[in-house]
Amino acid sequence: MREKVIMTADEIRRALVRVAHEVAERNRGGQDLLFVGIRTRGVPIARRLASYISDFEGIEPPTGSLDIGLYRDDVTSGVNPVLRQTDIPGNVNGKRVVLVDDVLFTGRSLRAAMDAVMDFGRPAQIQLAVLVDRGHRELPVRADYVGKNIPTSRSEEVRVRLRETDGEDLVAILEQGAE
Repeated sequence: MREKVIMTADEIRRALVRVAHEVAERNRGGQDLLFVGIRTRGVPIARRLASYISDFEGIEPPTGSLDIGLYRDDVTSGVNPVLRQTDIPGNVNGKRVVLVDDVLFTGRSLRAAMDAVMDFGRPAQIQLAVLVDRGHRELPVRADYVGKNIPTSRSEEVRVRLRETDGEDLVAILEQGAE
């Protein structure tokens, strides 16, 4: 399989800065915001968004991490999901929670993440920010904030690499059958 680069490090940075501005504008700053990154790559993206908002609003919204392993509906019976730490800072009640993920595909991860957040309380609102929206929804969900829409076929794979988890910032499509 061959990788086709879709976003470079600079393009990722510009997209996330734009998304941070959109979040701040829609929410009138950073008050009562809580960023929650869906493990694994949603966590560093959430931290970057909060940091960018801090740069231009002077308030850094709290950032947490969410493991959705127990909430997924696509784990087959008899398979134990690998569980990672969930860390939600403070109370979600009355907050505008911005769920953050790297790629929006079928919508199943988002559904699981919303179920998980609701176990922590009742937010005033849940919004979704993603770096990449690749389409092919199975559930009726859409992102409020999108870094880049990338049309794909169902057989292609979108790979997001971030310096915090992978040592570099890059978004690529794995092309099936290419040598």
